[in-house]
Amino acid sequence: MARVLVAGLINIETTLRVERFPLDYFPVTYPFGGVASRISGVGLNVARALQVLGHEVTLAAQIGRDPAGRWVRDQLARWHLDDSLVLDTLGATPQSVILHDPSGRRQIHVDLKTIQDTTYPAERLDPLWASFNLAVLGNLNANRALLPIARARHVPVATDVHAISDPDDAYNRDFMAAADVLFLSHEQLPAVPEQAIADLRARYPAKIIVAGLGADGALLAHDDQPPHRLPAVAARPVVNTVGAGDALFASFLHGWLHQHHPVKALRHAIVFAGWKIGETAASEGFLTAVELAEKALELGVE
Repeated sequence: MARVLVAGLINIETTLRVERFPLDYFPVTYPFGGVASRISGVGLNVARALQVLGHEVTLAAQIGRDPAGRWVRDQLARWHLDDSLVLDTLGATPQSVILHDPSGRRQIHVDLKTIQDTTYPAERLDPLWASFNLAVLGNLNANRALLPIARARHVPVATDVHAISDPDDAYNRDFMAAADVLFLSHEQLPAVPEQAIADLRARYPAKIIVAGLGADGALLAHDDQPPHRLPAVAARPVVNTVGAGDALFASFLHGWLHQHHPVKALRHAIVFAGWKIGETAASEGFLTAVELAEKALELGVE
């Protein structure tokens, strides 16, 4: 399998099960078994998924000098994820609160603390670039300095810019310009996904662009092929859709690194994400590579 750098966010995630959206006002509720806190964050979720799928992952991130940061390190040790490049450079570890209803819909509230005012110290990665098959660089300000280094070292870059409403989005432009593999969500696109993808292809050099479409699956554009949609797969009942995009992203990269077949990689990634959303937490519910192949076969996905 591949050796992958994942540089991105780690946070403490608290999930809260609610009866429905929108919320009615209550002074207090008692959702027994409906509140849980875990280690999560886009960078951590992608790194953990790739690790479960069998890849050698180097995780670069920043956490706080606080009890939450110690909790992060304890969990990384339990998962056997090396924390030597997880730096306690922040005063407090980022946190998120995620509300989810019985249908699996979610509402995410993220407190990034001070991480957007930082830069990840690129020199910590200098001895390692030659060993990486891929750099997955989350769209944090802290990672901007890593983009030109990855390009200069000829390491392919994958990034997920999540919800954008403008192909010239000023915040994400650097990431989109550096990406060989570009992921995004359909949720705030200014046009139908096919047109939005065409606009991105006209501006940026990514060889592969994928738009997650939620319950409608995903849209893939690769090489010179026209964009085409792949349907969602109901792998198991939905509990919480948080982390579905991270799972789709990580599993696609797994398939692409393994076989260089984008369509098959995305079909299997949709199965992977469809299974993952049967768990509450964004960092849980990942299939191994063998389990993914078996589940795809069971569901008739080639």
